[in-house]
Amino acid sequence: MPEEEVSFVTAGANHQAFVLKFEHKGQNLYPALDEVIARDPELRRTVRVEMYRRFGHFPTESSEHGSEYLPWFLHHDDQVEHFRIPVEIYLRWSEENLDTYEETRRRLAAGEGVEIEPAMELASEVIHSIETGTSRVVHGNVRNDGLIANLPVDACVEVPCLVDRSGMHPTRIGELPPQLAALNRTFLNVGELTVRAALEGRRDHVYHAAMLDPNASATLTLQQIHDLVDEMIEAHGELLPEGVR
Repeated sequence: MPEEEVSFVTAGANHQAFVLKFEHKGQNLYPALDEVIARDPELRRTVRVEMYRRFGHFPTESSEHGSEYLPWFLHHDDQVEHFRIPVEIYLRWSEENLDTYEETRRRLAAGEGVEIEPAMELASEVIHSIETGTSRVVHGNVRNDGLIANLPVDACVEVPCLVDRSGMHPTRIGELPPQLAALNRTFLNVGELTVRAALEGRRDHVYHAAMLDPNASATLTLQQIHDLVDEMIEAHGELLPEGVR
């Protein structure tokens, strides 16, 4: 279908938002998506489709990244194999990024310059809309303040936002389906404790955040999580707030 004829609404938390509305000229597209998935067993071998089948709404996050926030996949070798999760993908991407960084430094130092071209990065799009008055919808991360009624008021949520010369205007979603809100809250709990650890200089909240992380709690014992946090803080302590070190 032509992309410009498809409308959708997504909302939730960053890296854990879901497609709440998916339509073509007012017609629900989810039944058509179900037919495609039913015909193609390879599609069912992805984390995104598995999450859709289990939770009833398609996730916006990639299968690779989405699996990191969930307890059901990376802990099990058979699930990693079945859903074809490339567990070392970020190491490869980091190596590529380092290569790009070094080449950029070399070109700048040699006075060769670098090619600059437009890209679909949210920050640049927001700036462009505010400076030129060009209206567009982006999916922004903003303070909840009731935008999603069944998530904490002071949480950071991801919702559609209209951006124009007057700034950012988030969309009020109402309530998420209860299963999606419950999943989001497990993610937001970790975020809140992490922020409190930094702002209040409380090392104990680092332990609490790690203990409540769904992936860590599915993989490690409480003592293993505690030891892992200690090792991470020892390795990166100079970068962390006073009180956490």
